[in-house]
This record gives sequence, C-alpha cells and structure tokens, in this order.
Amino acid sequence: SVLAVVGLLAYTGKWSATVNAFLHVDPLWMIAGLGIAALDWFGGGIRIWVLARHVWPKTPFWGMVVAGGLSAWGSYLTPAQTGGGPMMIYTMRHYGVPMPETLTSSLMDFLATVIFFAIAGPLAIFLGAGTSLSAHGQIPLVNISLYDVFKASAGIWVAIGLLVLFAVVFPGLARRILHAAVEWLSRHHGAKVAARVEKLRAGIDRTHDCTLAFFRGTGWLAMALGVLSSALAHATKFVSGYVALRALGLHADFVNVLILQTTIAFLLYFAPTPGSSGAAEALSAVLMSAYLPDSSYLPAYTILWRFFMTYATVIVGTIVFYRLLHGRLDETVQETAGSAPG
Repeated sequence: SVLAVVGLLAYTGKWSATVNAFLHVDPLWMIAGLGIAALDWFGGGIRIWVLARHVWPKTPFWGMVVAGGLSAWGSYLTPAQTGGGPMMIYTMRHYGVPMPETLTSSLMDFLATVIFFAIAGPLAIFLGAGTSLSAHGQIPLVNISLYDVFKASAGIWVAIGLLVLFAVVFPGLARRILHAAVEWLSRHHGAKVAARVEKLRAGIDRTHDCTLAFFRGTGWLAMALGVLSSALAHATKFVSGYVALRALGLHADFVNVLILQTTIAFLLYFAPTPGSSGAAEALSAVLMSAYLPDSSYLPAYTILWRFFMTYATVIVGTIVFYRLLHGRLDETVQETAGSAPG
C-alpha cells in the first residue's frame, strides 16, 4: 500500500503540493475521520453483539467491540479479507462465547453483510446511481462505464446473498453432511477419538439449533438488526472518501461520492492482495479523480482516505491484538465495562 502511494506520488510528481495540502488539512474533519474509522470497532461490535446475544445472552458487549475491530483488522491484513472471520471467532471464544454459538453468530454476521450489500446495490441504483455514474463516462484503458462496473459488482453480491441464504435456510442438509463426516472419523479411528466424536456431534447439533433460532420468533428481529447495524459496521468504507475530501477543503455532492465509494467497496472485497493494497489506491485514483480540481490533490486524498478506511484500524488493531495475546487487554475491557453507565 505504501509502495502504491509512493508510485502515485512519483506518477503525479506533486511532492511539494502534497505536503502543502497536508499543512492545510481541516482538523475538525480529521477528528470526524477518526470517528468514522472507529466504526470498524463499534459498528462491527454492535452487529456481532446483537447476533450473538440472541443465542448466548451472556455475550459481553465490550468483548464484541474488540471482536468487531479485530475482525476488521484481520480483514485488512489478508487477501480478499479472509482473515476477518477467524479473528472474530478467536476473539469471541476468548471472551467466553461457546464455540457453537460463536460459529453460528459468525455465519449470521457474514449473512447480514451479504444481505446488506445485496440490498445496498439495487437501492443505490434506485436512488440514482445510474445517472451519477454514467456522467463519469468510461474508465480509462478498459473502456467500461462506471455504471456497468457498479451493476456487475452489485449483481455479484446479490448472487452471493442468494447462495448463502439457501445454505442457511436449509441447515439440515449441512448437519447431515457433518454428521456423516463425524461417523467416518468414528469408524476409522475407533475408541481413540470416541469422546471427541461425541463432542463434535453435540457441537454440530447445537450449531444447527442456533441457526434455526435465527429463523423463528425473535430471531428474525435479531437478523433484521444485524442487517441494519451493517450500515454502521461498513460506514467507514462508504463515508471515508467524502470526509477525506472535506478535510482537504474540497466540496462534493455527498450522495454522488457515497455511490462511488459503494462501487469501490464492492470491488475491493474481491481484491486478491492483503487489504486490497495496490488495487485500492489504483481504483480510487481512477474513480475519484473527477472530484479533485487537479492531480496535486490526488496523493494527499489517497493517503487520507486510506488512513481513515484502513491504516487507523490496522495501527490500533495491532496494539490491541498484542495486548490480547499477552493477557493485558482483559483488565482494560473490564475497567471500561465497569465504568460504563448502567
């Protein structure tokens, strides 16, 4: 990512202009940007807490805030954001959520994300994304319109949403497959793994029950709240671009920038590099240049945008994960929970 930014600076040749732009950054919008970056923690934490407490009422709120932040941290450090799920599971287990409830909540968290993006794409088109993106014409070099890119990325999320929804709505099939795998282990390894096999069976059945709990009674409400809180969990991706523009003293239509940032967020989910490094800088430079008066602002905007969207969480997450591994974070979380009102 740093190399991509340096390459952008070398391409534009605006070294002094970039320094000058940072010297005139609006501090109030910088504070707003840090607040937006914090939603990786609080937005993601609220979502997983709402989902997990439906199947495990003793789920700690502040522990889930840590889980939400470290999930984002793991996503930003791995290709195609694959590290987010394992980090969420690790942190939830650390704060006492049993494994079946953890796995189910993590699956529902992913489903809430997919449903949110599957809704956000068509909704953005309904609100005028087509008109806004068509005005930008073709993407240089590839001769594809932004609107076509947006529709394709939104379509991918809709397809993923339908696929995951099918798997979740028919959990009995998944349970039968897992039980068959456990039976195979039992037959081929005998008494040596008998006790573990029984625990696996019990865990599979509990995970199945937890999954079903989300599709009856108040489970529907928990899922709806999970989808709604996804707007907070992903607000960093959608709003960072606008905040970075305002921090540089540049004005742009909020809705137009939001639609463009949604397109970028859709596409970066599939980037094969860790944290979308390189791809994020290149894509943002191509799509957001229309909102910059000239190329002198492009490196400064890219650095601010990446800091709000990624770097801040990576820095804080590294510190938090280090403290978690060394057992120093629990005391801080307990003190915070103890001093919280109510």
